[in-house]
Amino acid sequence: MASVFLYHVVGDLTVGKPELCEFADTETLEDAIGAIGESSEGGILVWKKKSQKNVMENAEMRQQRFVGILNALDIVAFLSREDSLSDQDKAIKTPVSEVVVPNNAALKVVDPGTRLIDALEMMKQGVKRVLVPKSLVWRGMSKRFSILYNGKWLKNVDPSTGNSLTTLGNATRPSTSSTSSIQDKFCCLSREDVLRFLIGCLGALAPLPLSSISTLGAINPNYSSIEASCPASDSTKKLPCEPCAVAVVEQTLDGQYKIIGEISSSRLWKCDYLAAAWALANFSAGQFVMGVEDNMNLRSFPMLNDMAAQTDLTNGGEATKSRIFSCRSMGFVSNSSNQNFRVGRSMYRGRTAPLTCKATSSLAAVMAQMLSHRATHVWVTEAETEDSLVGVVGYADILAAVTRQPGKIVSETHSTS
Repeated sequence: MASVFLYHVVGDLTVGKPELCEFADTETLEDAIGAIGESSEGGILVWKKKSQKNVMENAEMRQQRFVGILNALDIVAFLSREDSLSDQDKAIKTPVSEVVVPNNAALKVVDPGTRLIDALEMMKQGVKRVLVPKSLVWRGMSKRFSILYNGKWLKNVDPSTGNSLTTLGNATRPSTSSTSSIQDKFCCLSREDVLRFLIGCLGALAPLPLSSISTLGAINPNYSSIEASCPASDSTKKLPCEPCAVAVVEQTLDGQYKIIGEISSSRLWKCDYLAAAWALANFSAGQFVMGVEDNMNLRSFPMLNDMAAQTDLTNGGEATKSRIFSCRSMGFVSNSSNQNFRVGRSMYRGRTAPLTCKATSSLAAVMAQMLSHRATHVWVTEAETEDSLVGVVGYADILAAVTRQPGKIVSETHSTS
């Protein structure tokens, strides 16, 4: 199994990856919403603008300019604040720098020759994106010869620093900081890219893929949750970093918690941000994840009636404001015709349904589930009790599971050093 990680390098994963287009922190939230909608990752990398003095920058300078990753939930949470709701036109013009959560450690600039096992160690420690130079000539030496560079055996990369690999012997390979001064084209690898690579190597990972996530210790019990009856805005008071999702739960008679939905960046990826922000500020968590049906009896919601009345006066009697908070307008889909906010599993379909698996599900099944739904996580329920939440599995949990082979990978790593 270790050969998959030792004999492949990050350069093997960059084939076909497009060149990185930087998104400046001086851009507005309106621009960011468009960029997130067009992105393939559900989030965008935010950068400080390049100084005119530093036309040629090395990897360290590039790393220092990185600010953080902005996702849909960050934007919706900001727009749901009272001052933002009072003037949405102004709020949507807010610079991204005022909203993005600074996290310079979420990205590392690495050399194409960095071994995959070292990149995995970085990602397990919190790195969410790996920036790889494209202008550096890379021949794509894969499989058993990928640990060679220019005919020399490579030492380990220091996972804590992400420094370039160096060669043994008298010949020394140029470091990242020295070679990247002439590089201005990069591509970005995400943990999803690594997961797609790994799912293509299931045979080499045997018997791990067929083992249950419970047996592998891949279930993270430290998840964030909120009760369906609580205000949806409470979910944004302390947004989790990994994964960026909050489970909406109900307590059952036996004291267990049943998951009925989630408030997450992946669920809000392509929604109506302004509508979602208003709903987040005014609805309970259960109401938010279900959405408001277009044919909902608005008499049950005085605040929607007030919005409709105000819109009647300003738009010639055409009540459009109340409709923008429907599940369809927000990007949610529900097949239920029930007009009451009855909290129940049957109410959640399509994009409103939480992505779940059982504790007995195999690692391969969970990986395929995440990739097919473009999800960053899967909620885990008990094998016997449907919807009884026990934890969550995210990218970091899967990467830790596939590399958690006591002594096996470690010994092979040192043998090649």
